[in-house]
Amino acid sequence: MSMTGIYLSIAIALGGALFLNRNQAIRRLLVVCFTLLQVGFTVYSFLHPGASGEAFFRADALGLLMLGVLTIISIPAVIHSEIYLSNPRETNRTRAIYCAALILLITAMGAACLSSHIAVTWIFVELTTLSASALIYHHRNERSLEGTWKYVFLCAISVTFIFIGILFLSLALRQTGTTDLSYEQLMLHASALDPSWLKLAFLFIFTGFTAKMGLVPMYTAGIDAKDKAPAPAGALFSSVLMNMGFVGIFRIYEVTAQTSILPWANTVMVISAILSIFVATVYMMRVTNFKRMLGYSSIEHMGLVILGLTAGGVGYYAAILHLVLHSFVKSSLFFQFNQVYQTYQSKSLPDTGFYFRYNLAGALVVLTGYFFATAIPPSGLFVSEWMIFRALFEGHHLLLLLVVMILLTTIIWAFGRSIFAMLFAAPPQEFDASRVVRIHPLHSLSQYLLLALSVVLGLFPPDSLVALIQEAVQSLPL
Repeated sequence: MSMTGIYLSIAIALGGALFLNRNQAIRRLLVVCFTLLQVGFTVYSFLHPGASGEAFFRADALGLLMLGVLTIISIPAVIHSEIYLSNPRETNRTRAIYCAALILLITAMGAACLSSHIAVTWIFVELTTLSASALIYHHRNERSLEGTWKYVFLCAISVTFIFIGILFLSLALRQTGTTDLSYEQLMLHASALDPSWLKLAFLFIFTGFTAKMGLVPMYTAGIDAKDKAPAPAGALFSSVLMNMGFVGIFRIYEVTAQTSILPWANTVMVISAILSIFVATVYMMRVTNFKRMLGYSSIEHMGLVILGLTAGGVGYYAAILHLVLHSFVKSSLFFQFNQVYQTYQSKSLPDTGFYFRYNLAGALVVLTGYFFATAIPPSGLFVSEWMIFRALFEGHHLLLLLVVMILLTTIIWAFGRSIFAMLFAAPPQEFDASRVVRIHPLHSLSQYLLLALSVVLGLFPPDSLVALIQEAVQSLPL
């Protein structure tokens, strides 16, 4: 059995054991075992890149990058999940379901990123929907049920779109004399693919993956999911799950980039990207829910990633770097939300205030996270955004660049207005400061580490990271 097969078998077995288990000590032991498994599998994949013997999986540069980011963020996600589940209102049953779903989600995302066949990618994307749905419904109330059904409904449509796109892709491949839909074979026969069928395939597959990546037209699935799910799960939804959506889009884009329909595909993606940034701007100006505000911020960043990809040149490198850095920044803010909610017992921004007074360590995370999420130096995202702007300028997309800069400036203002009110403005009169629970500063440690990592990787990227990104985009046209 291949190493990926062993990983999947053990991870699924651990998830099943967690689902059936009701003992707290055993649950923690099983979660630790999975964390060690995830780290071990990631280390093995980096030590054996592109290892042979895998039927449907391949640790290529992009897959390794996304797997590494997934594992790094999964560790604090597990830790903060344990803190979240320590609430006395949680039962052994809800803890078991949560942990099993969390493990299945992480496993499915890792497998989807390493998949070397589009049909296998589709299968694991569907598994992320099922596991994420269990996490969204964790609170077992009317609102979480509504959010779950919305997510399931939209994601069901999205995977149907991807499936239809795969059918069109097989028709485009028919005249090449092969039926193998592996990414390697698609790249090999890209120039011989039927352009008409390929256009339909790209349109359906791209649209389907926008539900996971958080782009127009199917961005609403992710917004409700991040809002209704527990914050540790929301941290995964807003980072590595969106990265998995990008991987799906990138794989089909790689194929399309070798054909004559590339300009058309770029037009489709640019329209989606600019509309995504516009939607994020509009909602950031009016949203009062802290988690939804962070969700719309993620939509803005995904739009920038797609713009970088379509701009070409240095934009290829910038797009993937931006994706990596955004994952660390946004997950840190979602992890911090648990402390915000614990302080104010509300997700509504008008119910907050004087956060610096009640949780100094957490308030510094929020303030720093705001500067980093809006790409204000020394944020690593400043580097990737600057490179995206440079790619747009060098590609003579001056009007597009101007529109994007105006929208981003508006987002910085709207985001800052809400964040600074939370940190420095007085809370509502009915807020009882005497009932605020003091939170230990160590609970913010993981967020500081993630934010620091985003700075280091952005300003001082190691040679190994640069080499992986360059290898990931080497097949794209200059």
